[in-house]
Amino acid sequence: MQHKKVIAVTLLGFLLLSANTAFAATKIAFVETGRVLQKSPQVQAVKDKIKKEFARRDDQLVAEQKQLTKLQEKLLKDGSVMSEAERTRLERDILSRRRKLKSSQAEFQEDLTLRQNEELGKLRKQVAEVIIDVAKKNGYDLVLESGVIWADNKINITDKVIKALK
Repeated sequence: MQHKKVIAVTLLGFLLLSANTAFAATKIAFVETGRVLQKSPQVQAVKDKIKKEFARRDDQLVAEQKQLTKLQEKLLKDGSVMSEAERTRLERDILSRRRKLKSSQAEFQEDLTLRQNEELGKLRKQVAEVIIDVAKKNGYDLVLESGVIWADNKINITDKVIKALK
């Protein structure tokens, strides 16, 4: 019985030593993908593209908001001297425009978010490909990106990835 314990402990020690040796030979890197996305020139290009794509709709919403504000100011200023029918018509017009504007703004925001996520997904895929390329060129066995509490700068390849994206 004692003999089996000695063999088991010896075997366990050997396995731990082997695992430790294999781990020491593993080259590990860390990349801050959030920082990569912030610093990459592609992000600004995507932002500009989306801004241009949605500019007309945004301008239209701003114009509708200004028009609604003017009508509200008119009601406040002239409401007391308007006939009951005129004031009621203006109040209903304001209410209708406010509802339509709110709906249009929500639809705009939903479309904008969807489009941003679509472009960000493409960009994340491109960043992942660059990370893999940098890792292979530098001989890394493992690259971590999230769930890391701390990483020494010597294994941080974020700047290399940003440089590769440029």
